[in-house]
Amino acid sequence: MNTQTKLTRCAGFAAVALCLASFANAQTVEKKTLTLQGADEVIAAAKAEAKKLQAPGGVIAVVDDGGNLMALERLDGTFSAGANISIGKAKTAVMFKKPTRFFEELVNSSGKGRTVMTALENFTPLIGGIPIVVDGQIVGGVGVSGAASADQDEKLAIAGSNALALETAMGGDPAPAVSYWEKSKVDEAFAKGAVLFDGSDGRNYMVHASRREKPGQAEVHTKDADVIYVLQGSATFITGGEAVDGKTIAPDEIRGRSINGGETRKIAKGDVIIVPHGVPHQFLEITNPFLYYVVKVR
Repeated sequence: MNTQTKLTRCAGFAAVALCLASFANAQTVEKKTLTLQGADEVIAAAKAEAKKLQAPGGVIAVVDDGGNLMALERLDGTFSAGANISIGKAKTAVMFKKPTRFFEELVNSSGKGRTVMTALENFTPLIGGIPIVVDGQIVGGVGVSGAASADQDEKLAIAGSNALALETAMGGDPAPAVSYWEKSKVDEAFAKGAVLFDGSDGRNYMVHASRREKPGQAEVHTKDADVIYVLQGSATFITGGEAVDGKTIAPDEIRGRSINGGETRKIAKGDVIIVPHGVPHQFLEITNPFLYYVVKVR
Protein backbone atom coordinates (compact mmCIF):
# COMPACT_ATOMS: atom_id res chain seq x y z
CA MET A 1 0.00 0.00 0.00
CA ASN A 2 1.59 3.31 -1.08
CA THR A 3 1.72 6.44 1.03
CA GLN A 4 -0.96 8.21 -0.98
CA THR A 5 -3.42 5.33 -0.48
CA LYS A 6 -2.74 5.29 3.27
CA LEU A 7 -3.39 9.02 3.52
CA THR A 8 -6.60 8.68 1.54
CA ARG A 9 -7.88 5.91 3.82
CA CYS A 10 -6.91 7.84 6.93
CA ALA A 11 -8.80 10.87 5.66
CA GLY A 12 -11.80 8.65 4.98
CA PHE A 13 -11.71 7.16 8.50
CA ALA A 14 -11.42 10.67 9.98
CA ALA A 15 -14.44 11.85 8.03
CA VAL A 16 -16.47 8.85 9.18
CA ALA A 17 -15.40 9.45 12.79
CA LEU A 18 -16.42 13.10 12.56
CA CYS A 19 -19.79 12.16 11.08
CA LEU A 20 -20.40 9.61 13.86
CA ALA A 21 -19.43 12.14 16.52
CA SER A 22 -21.74 14.73 14.97
CA PHE A 23 -24.58 12.19 14.81
CA ALA A 24 -24.04 11.20 18.45
CA ASN A 25 -24.10 14.85 19.54
CA ALA A 26 -27.36 15.34 17.66
CA GLN A 27 -28.93 12.47 19.60
CA THR A 28 -27.99 13.69 23.10
CA VAL A 29 -28.53 16.82 25.17
CA GLU A 30 -26.68 18.33 28.08
CA LYS A 31 -28.45 17.38 31.30
CA LYS A 32 -28.42 19.39 34.51
CA THR A 33 -27.99 17.39 37.71
CA LEU A 34 -28.96 18.41 41.22
CA THR A 35 -26.02 18.11 43.61
CA LEU A 36 -26.12 17.56 47.36
CA GLN A 37 -24.89 21.13 47.81
CA GLY A 38 -27.76 22.31 45.64
CA ALA A 39 -30.25 20.30 47.73
CA ASP A 40 -28.81 21.89 50.88
CA GLU A 41 -29.30 25.36 49.34
CA VAL A 42 -32.93 24.54 48.62
CA ILE A 43 -33.49 23.55 52.25
CA ALA A 44 -31.65 26.62 53.53
CA ALA A 45 -33.87 28.93 51.43
CA ALA A 46 -37.03 27.17 52.61
CA LYS A 47 -35.89 27.46 56.24
CA ALA A 48 -35.19 31.17 55.76
CA GLU A 49 -38.72 31.62 54.41
CA ALA A 50 -40.11 29.69 57.40
CA LYS A 51 -38.32 32.08 59.73
CA LYS A 52 -39.59 35.07 57.76
CA LEU A 53 -43.19 33.82 57.96
CA GLN A 54 -42.75 32.70 61.58
CA ALA A 55 -43.88 29.20 60.59
CA PRO A 56 -44.42 26.97 63.63
CA GLY A 57 -42.73 23.98 61.98
CA GLY A 58 -42.35 22.05 58.77
CA VAL A 59 -40.52 19.19 57.10
CA ILE A 60 -38.59 20.05 53.94
CA ALA A 61 -37.72 17.25 51.51
CA VAL A 62 -35.65 17.48 48.33
CA VAL A 63 -35.60 14.77 45.65
CA ASP A 64 -33.68 14.44 42.38
CA ASP A 65 -35.28 14.27 38.94
CA GLY A 66 -36.03 10.57 39.45
CA GLY A 67 -37.89 11.21 42.71
CA ASN A 68 -35.09 9.83 44.90
CA LEU A 69 -34.66 11.50 48.29
CA MET A 70 -31.50 13.62 48.52
CA ALA A 71 -32.01 15.69 51.67
CA LEU A 72 -34.59 16.18 54.39
CA GLU A 73 -34.85 18.47 57.39
CA ARG A 74 -37.54 18.47 60.07
CA LEU A 75 -37.97 21.75 61.91
CA ASP A 76 -38.61 21.69 65.63
CA GLY A 77 -42.20 21.05 66.61
CA THR A 78 -43.25 19.31 63.38
CA PHE A 79 -45.35 16.14 63.57
CA SER A 80 -43.47 12.97 62.57
CA ALA A 81 -45.79 12.07 59.67
CA GLY A 82 -44.72 15.28 57.95
CA ALA A 83 -41.55 13.58 56.69
CA ASN A 84 -43.33 11.03 54.50
CA ILE A 85 -45.87 13.60 53.34
CA SER A 86 -43.21 16.10 52.29
CA ILE A 87 -41.30 13.41 50.40
CA GLY A 88 -44.52 12.41 48.64
CA LYS A 89 -45.20 16.01 47.63
CA ALA A 90 -41.67 16.43 46.23
CA LYS A 91 -41.91 13.16 44.27
CA THR A 92 -45.31 14.08 42.84
CA ALA A 93 -44.06 17.50 41.69
CA VAL A 94 -41.14 15.85 39.86
CA MET A 95 -42.86 12.82 38.39
CA PHE A 96 -45.82 14.82 37.05
CA LYS A 97 -43.80 18.01 36.34
CA LYS A 98 -46.32 20.28 38.03
CA PRO A 99 -46.81 21.97 41.41
CA THR A 100 -48.95 19.71 43.58
CA ARG A 101 -51.51 22.49 44.05
CA PHE A 102 -52.74 21.61 40.55
CA PHE A 103 -53.62 18.07 41.64
CA GLU A 104 -55.25 18.96 44.98
CA GLU A 105 -57.48 21.50 43.25
CA LEU A 106 -58.26 19.00 40.48
CA VAL A 107 -59.23 16.27 42.95
CA ASN A 108 -61.34 18.67 45.02
CA SER A 109 -62.95 20.60 42.18
CA SER A 110 -66.71 20.60 42.44
CA GLY A 111 -68.51 18.42 39.92
CA LYS A 112 -65.42 17.17 38.14
CA GLY A 113 -63.14 15.89 40.87
CA ARG A 114 -60.72 13.19 39.75
CA THR A 115 -60.71 11.28 43.04
CA VAL A 116 -59.59 8.13 41.20
CA MET A 117 -56.18 9.79 40.85
CA THR A 118 -55.55 9.31 44.55
CA ALA A 119 -55.11 5.59 43.89
CA LEU A 120 -51.98 6.21 41.79
CA GLU A 121 -48.72 4.90 43.28
CA ASN A 122 -46.30 7.50 44.70
CA PHE A 123 -48.93 10.21 44.25
CA THR A 124 -49.49 12.84 46.94
CA PRO A 125 -52.02 15.42 45.67
CA LEU A 126 -51.48 17.91 48.51
CA ILE A 127 -50.40 21.53 48.20
CA GLY A 128 -46.72 22.06 49.03
CA GLY A 129 -44.74 20.30 46.26
CA ILE A 130 -42.82 22.34 43.65
CA PRO A 131 -40.51 21.22 40.81
CA ILE A 132 -36.95 22.59 40.90
CA VAL A 133 -36.16 24.06 37.49
CA VAL A 134 -32.75 25.22 36.25
CA ASP A 135 -32.29 26.58 32.72
CA GLY A 136 -35.65 25.16 31.70
CA GLN A 137 -34.86 21.64 32.99
CA ILE A 138 -36.52 19.95 35.96
CA VAL A 139 -33.62 18.78 38.12
CA GLY A 140 -35.59 17.78 41.21
CA GLY A 141 -38.44 18.69 43.47
CA VAL A 142 -39.04 20.13 46.93
CA GLY A 143 -41.92 19.24 49.22
CA VAL A 144 -42.95 20.87 52.50
CA SER A 145 -45.45 19.65 55.06
CA GLY A 146 -46.35 20.69 58.59
CA ALA A 147 -46.20 24.49 58.40
CA ALA A 148 -49.16 26.55 59.61
CA SER A 149 -51.24 25.94 56.46
CA ALA A 150 -51.13 24.43 52.99
CA ASP A 151 -50.47 27.87 51.51
CA GLN A 152 -47.54 28.32 53.88
CA ASP A 153 -46.20 24.87 52.92
CA GLU A 154 -46.26 26.03 49.31
CA LYS A 155 -44.56 29.35 50.07
CA LEU A 156 -41.67 27.53 51.76
CA ALA A 157 -41.39 25.11 48.82
CA ILE A 158 -41.42 27.95 46.27
CA ALA A 159 -38.69 29.78 48.18
CA GLY A 160 -36.58 26.62 48.18
CA SER A 161 -37.15 25.93 44.49
CA ASN A 162 -36.36 29.51 43.51
CA ALA A 163 -33.04 29.40 45.37
CA LEU A 164 -31.51 27.45 42.50
CA ALA A 165 -33.16 29.57 39.84
CA LEU A 166 -31.19 32.50 41.22
CA GLU A 167 -27.95 30.97 42.38
CA THR A 168 -27.40 27.35 41.56
CA ALA A 169 -24.79 24.83 42.68
CA MET A 170 -24.67 23.47 39.14
CA GLY A 171 -22.30 26.01 37.71
CA GLY A 172 -24.76 28.49 36.22
CA ASP A 173 -26.08 31.82 37.37
CA PRO A 174 -29.33 32.15 35.38
CA ALA A 175 -31.60 35.17 35.50
CA PRO A 176 -34.74 34.98 37.64
CA ALA A 177 -37.65 33.23 35.96
CA VAL A 178 -40.29 35.39 34.26
CA SER A 179 -43.56 35.47 36.21
CA TYR A 180 -46.85 35.39 34.31
CA TRP A 181 -50.52 35.30 35.34
CA GLU A 182 -53.22 34.82 32.72
CA LYS A 183 -56.33 36.98 32.87
CA SER A 184 -58.46 34.38 34.67
CA LYS A 185 -55.92 34.12 37.49
CA VAL A 186 -55.69 37.90 37.80
CA ASP A 187 -59.49 38.21 37.88
CA GLU A 188 -59.61 35.50 40.55
CA ALA A 189 -57.03 37.37 42.63
CA PHE A 190 -58.97 40.65 42.41
CA ALA A 191 -62.22 38.87 43.32
CA LYS A 192 -60.94 38.34 46.84
CA GLY A 193 -57.81 40.50 47.03
CA ALA A 194 -54.62 38.46 46.91
CA VAL A 195 -50.85 38.55 46.59
CA LEU A 196 -49.75 37.72 43.03
CA PHE A 197 -46.03 37.68 43.78
CA ASP A 198 -44.62 37.72 47.30
CA GLY A 199 -40.92 38.21 46.56
CA SER A 200 -40.02 35.06 48.48
CA ASP A 201 -37.20 34.17 46.08
CA GLY A 202 -35.09 37.06 47.33
CA ARG A 203 -36.26 39.80 44.98
CA ASN A 204 -36.89 43.22 46.51
CA TYR A 205 -40.45 43.66 45.28
CA MET A 206 -43.94 42.17 45.66
CA VAL A 207 -47.11 42.54 43.56
CA HIS A 208 -50.58 42.62 45.14
CA ALA A 209 -53.96 42.44 43.41
CA SER A 210 -55.74 44.51 46.06
CA ARG A 211 -59.47 44.84 46.70
CA ARG A 212 -61.25 47.10 49.17
CA GLU A 213 -64.94 47.18 49.93
CA LYS A 214 -64.81 49.54 52.92
CA PRO A 215 -62.42 52.07 54.47
CA GLY A 216 -59.23 50.73 56.01
CA GLN A 217 -56.91 51.50 58.91
CA ALA A 218 -54.00 53.87 58.79
CA GLU A 219 -50.96 51.95 57.53
CA VAL A 220 -47.23 52.48 57.83
CA HIS A 221 -44.77 50.18 56.03
CA THR A 222 -41.40 50.89 57.60
CA LYS A 223 -39.41 49.21 54.80
CA ASP A 224 -41.73 48.91 51.78
CA ALA A 225 -42.59 51.67 49.32
CA ASP A 226 -46.03 51.23 47.68
CA VAL A 227 -46.49 51.93 43.97
CA ILE A 228 -50.28 52.03 43.50
CA TYR A 229 -52.21 51.87 40.21
CA VAL A 230 -55.99 52.22 40.44
CA LEU A 231 -57.83 49.75 38.21
CA GLN A 232 -61.47 50.34 39.21
CA GLY A 233 -63.47 52.63 41.50
CA SER A 234 -62.39 55.58 43.60
CA ALA A 235 -61.35 56.43 47.15
CA THR A 236 -60.27 59.27 49.36
CA PHE A 237 -56.58 58.70 50.08
CA ILE A 238 -54.74 60.35 52.97
CA THR A 239 -50.93 60.39 53.07
CA GLY A 240 -48.44 61.80 55.54
CA GLY A 241 -49.23 63.16 58.97
CA GLU A 242 -49.17 60.80 61.96
CA ALA A 243 -50.91 57.48 62.59
CA VAL A 244 -53.22 57.62 65.62
CA ASP A 245 -52.84 54.73 68.11
CA GLY A 246 -50.31 53.06 65.85
CA LYS A 247 -49.41 49.50 66.81
CA THR A 248 -46.95 47.03 65.27
CA ILE A 249 -48.97 44.08 63.91
CA ALA A 250 -46.12 42.31 62.09
CA PRO A 251 -42.42 42.94 61.39
CA ASP A 252 -42.10 46.38 59.73
CA GLU A 253 -45.90 46.86 59.64
CA ILE A 254 -47.83 49.39 61.75
CA ARG A 255 -51.59 49.96 61.84
CA GLY A 256 -53.47 52.83 63.43
CA ARG A 257 -57.04 54.01 63.92
CA SER A 258 -56.72 57.13 61.76
CA ILE A 259 -54.30 59.83 60.59
CA ASN A 260 -53.73 63.24 62.11
CA GLY A 261 -52.77 65.81 59.51
CA GLY A 262 -51.56 64.61 56.15
CA GLU A 263 -52.66 65.36 52.62
CA THR A 264 -56.07 64.30 51.29
CA ARG A 265 -56.71 63.52 47.63
CA LYS A 266 -59.33 61.71 45.58
CA ILE A 267 -57.89 58.83 43.54
CA ALA A 268 -59.72 56.97 40.77
CA LYS A 269 -59.28 54.61 37.82
CA GLY A 270 -56.01 55.19 35.98
CA ASP A 271 -54.29 57.12 38.78
CA VAL A 272 -50.83 56.16 39.99
CA ILE A 273 -49.38 57.16 43.35
CA ILE A 274 -46.10 56.26 45.09
CA VAL A 275 -46.03 56.13 48.87
CA PRO A 276 -42.43 56.00 50.19
CA HIS A 277 -41.63 53.69 53.09
CA GLY A 278 -42.39 55.11 56.51
CA VAL A 279 -45.19 57.40 55.24
CA PRO A 280 -48.61 56.85 56.91
CA HIS A 281 -51.50 56.35 54.48
CA GLN A 282 -55.18 55.45 54.70
CA PHE A 283 -58.05 54.67 52.30
CA LEU A 284 -61.42 56.31 53.10
CA GLU A 285 -64.76 56.80 51.27
CA ILE A 286 -64.34 53.64 49.19
CA THR A 287 -66.54 52.77 46.21
CA ASN A 288 -67.35 49.04 46.31
CA PRO A 289 -65.33 47.40 44.89
CA PHE A 290 -62.15 49.47 44.76
CA LEU A 291 -59.49 47.50 42.84
CA TYR A 292 -55.85 48.47 42.56
CA TYR A 293 -52.43 46.97 41.92
CA VAL A 294 -49.75 47.52 44.53
CA VAL A 295 -46.08 46.93 43.74
CA LYS A 296 -44.18 46.87 47.02
CA VAL A 297 -40.49 47.73 46.69
CA ARG A 298 -38.05 47.19 49.54
